[in-house]
Amino acid sequence: MEKNQEVEAENGEGVEESKSLKDGSICGYESLHSLLSANLKPEIFQEVSRLLIGLNCGRAIDAIVLPESTKSLSSEHDFDLQAFCFRADKELLRAPRVVRVGLIQNSISLPTTAPFLDQKRAIFQKLKPIIEAAGSSGVNILCLQEAWMMPFAFCTREKRWCEFAEPVDGESTRFLQDLALKYNMVIISSILERDVNHGETLWNTAVIIGNHGNIIGKHRKNHIPRVGDFNESTYYMEGNTGHPVFETAYGKIGVNICYGRHHPLNWLAFGLNGAEIVFNPSATVGELSEPMWPIEARNAAIANSYFVGSINRVGTEIFPNPFTSGDGKPQHADFGHFYGSSHFSAPDASCTPSLSRNRDGLLISDMDLNLCRQLKDKWGFRMTGRYAVYAELLANYLKPDFEPQVITDPLLHKKTL
Repeated sequence: MEKNQEVEAENGEGVEESKSLKDGSICGYESLHSLLSANLKPEIFQEVSRLLIGLNCGRAIDAIVLPESTKSLSSEHDFDLQAFCFRADKELLRAPRVVRVGLIQNSISLPTTAPFLDQKRAIFQKLKPIIEAAGSSGVNILCLQEAWMMPFAFCTREKRWCEFAEPVDGESTRFLQDLALKYNMVIISSILERDVNHGETLWNTAVIIGNHGNIIGKHRKNHIPRVGDFNESTYYMEGNTGHPVFETAYGKIGVNICYGRHHPLNWLAFGLNGAEIVFNPSATVGELSEPMWPIEARNAAIANSYFVGSINRVGTEIFPNPFTSGDGKPQHADFGHFYGSSHFSAPDASCTPSLSRNRDGLLISDMDLNLCRQLKDKWGFRMTGRYAVYAELLANYLKPDFEPQVITDPLLHKKTL
């Protein structure tokens, strides 16, 4: 052991680092928020929180008291449970439009070597009490993580994982339809879709289930990553459904699936179509994207004057056969740690603390949708946007003879004596 390693071990630093790598925590804490809360004086933590998560209508975000039955489910099934409230200013001509929204993050339940049907059914069994907790807490709209009904096996490039694909009205949808009807709840379900009417083509698809248990519609992932182990284009390509906004009993919602969050125009399109809440069901790992995670959705909420719900899966999924991804790294059998950290962002730049980085969780938020218009009126982003100018640039950019608008200093390449 090197001398500095001995010193770190004596101080407990090496132990904490090892623990963090093994269990996905941050130095033994489930989230950055909990780490700061435990280690800063209350008055300092309050100021740090103001800078990190902002103020909602000039005040800190309030926690919501949930029913004891919900808390009991959280304890019994060991999932993180947090709840907060986004307010809006009182208006004279409009009543508040408060909806209760939930996000669920989860790990898989069985090893990836288990029979596929067993894996899927075990995830159903794990999620049911968490969905029940959301429903019994009065959640109106609930969103699950990307490809929640299977391990995120797209890193492997092995085609046998295609067996998890199912039609829009398949087993996963039917499982959720019963719960949506039972709790009068809209559910967004991101699945691996098999399009039986178009040559059995696969898509990464979000199914929107109405509060009557009906299927309102679907949206297919617009942007497919080709970075690191995200070998998803082996299985499905870019979606063909545009940027639909679904008008539900509780508000207008859009779904920007995973990698689409890196594309500002994707967020913009849902806003132009009138979304009040945009969900971002994801599966992303710490080494690749964690510094971006608290920034992109929050920026989208600000720029487009809507709420954003960001959901990420949890845990490290080990696959039977090691794989490589052409990036020079040695073969490995896992994608990396899916760091959870699901959270909500509001159009006034405030956001909730994140769920656990290493545990299943349910995040609930009340949000007054009046805040969307109030922030449009305040900042005028839609009014001051130069959409005709942007459209002209984009139209020219698509032409084969496009030339960038670059004005060069005439003295830049002139020889000096």
